[in-house]
Amino acid sequence: MNHRGQTEGALLGTQRRPPVEESSELIDIKMLQCKRVVNEVLETVDFVAPNERVVFRTCERERHCVVFQMGSADAERALAVAKLVESDVAGIDINMGCPKEYSTKGGMGAALLSDPDKIESILTTLVKGICKPVTCKIRILPSVEDTVNLVKRIEKTGIAAIAVHGRKKEERPQHPVHCDVIKAISEAVSIPVIANGGSHDFIREYMDIETFQKATAASSVMIARAAMWNPSIFRKEGLFPLRKVMQDYIKYAVRYDNHYTNTKYCLCQMLREQLETTQGKKLHAAQSTQEICEVFEMADFYEETTTIFTAKKTSLETKIQDEDDQMEDPDVIKMAVRFDKREYPPQITPKMYLLEWCRKEKHPQPIYETVQRPLDRLFCSVVTVAEQKYKSTLWDKSKKLAEQAAAIVCLRTLGVPEGKLCEGENPLIAKRKREDRECSNNRDHGDDLAEPSHKKANFIEGASDMNVPEMPR
Repeated sequence: MNHRGQTEGALLGTQRRPPVEESSELIDIKMLQCKRVVNEVLETVDFVAPNERVVFRTCERERHCVVFQMGSADAERALAVAKLVESDVAGIDINMGCPKEYSTKGGMGAALLSDPDKIESILTTLVKGICKPVTCKIRILPSVEDTVNLVKRIEKTGIAAIAVHGRKKEERPQHPVHCDVIKAISEAVSIPVIANGGSHDFIREYMDIETFQKATAASSVMIARAAMWNPSIFRKEGLFPLRKVMQDYIKYAVRYDNHYTNTKYCLCQMLREQLETTQGKKLHAAQSTQEICEVFEMADFYEETTTIFTAKKTSLETKIQDEDDQMEDPDVIKMAVRFDKREYPPQITPKMYLLEWCRKEKHPQPIYETVQRPLDRLFCSVVTVAEQKYKSTLWDKSKKLAEQAAAIVCLRTLGVPEGKLCEGENPLIAKRKREDRECSNNRDHGDDLAEPSHKKANFIEGASDMNVPEMPR
């Protein structure tokens, strides 16, 4: 499950079957900004962006069946992302078939089809760099010969399987899928070939999957749109009623706190021609998960589930607080303070004041140790100055804010000004203005001097890595 809430595809095969692919494409640069956080309330592993948005969420139940698909145009970035998620997924896939502009303009997706050297570099780097299976998904080229030659080159990189969407990059779902090209590929290589693109022309029920597989001579089949329309397409006994499917999906969405916009998108895909019904219009108007549940007469389920999560969160908070109290260092000086930048001049912070004071008193620069609480992803920092530790008892939403709060505790304990506007004349501002004037004068005389010390302070105030616990095994 991920933030987009869209299924890239699922596999069904007869032999040499790779894991089921559930993850839609995530861009490498976005993933590299994320931190891995264990969510103890939901029992999930979350990859969280700096803005606190969950970019990718998975859980132990699906660890051995989810293939993480990413968009990338750079081998080293792709490897870095693969290493980030490797322990939580069954395999890594590179999307080389997405024709959308957001992907191709960055050299990703279908844009890679015209750069086989880059394809080879990315896949070879991944195969050599991680222990999990590596796969890729492509679209077909203008000629069968060129497509087969490209796939043979891809095969030599050592990947475990290749998915082939049987359309050219400029073709769309209404265009016929080229089963003959997929078949030519299947017969030309020894690795598993996964046929994709049959939802519009072939697949309406379970038996159609086998028909598409035989038409392409593929080892397995990937289904995207037909699986989104009704995931019970994989049920041999036949499709479940759509209402049951939608209600089951909503239960998962609530259970794993899926963002309501993603939940609504998937439900709209299931309703399709029923979107103009009364229920469809109510769904379209829903602005929260709770409202979605009400549309499908599941308000009681929503209340019961959220009550359970609230109780679990409260219990964990109590447990964490008890552990904090037991492990609390009695030598740490504590205050309940927060940093509010509105109370300070622009570009002046308590950390800067503390650093300046340490330099003046000839103490080593402050050392910050910052930890993140997995339950709510809040931060707490301890600053050490002259062998004494200081911290705020209030947890903050970012590492920077937590460190500023710790600096405030230290400054107030020492009776040192912290730079607040209410303190009157600010010597640090005056110092910065003098340094800026000196720097400007030197530039006017053609001197090439190093950056003033106040700018360096932004980079040497002291930093620490977040202690994010590993997922329990």
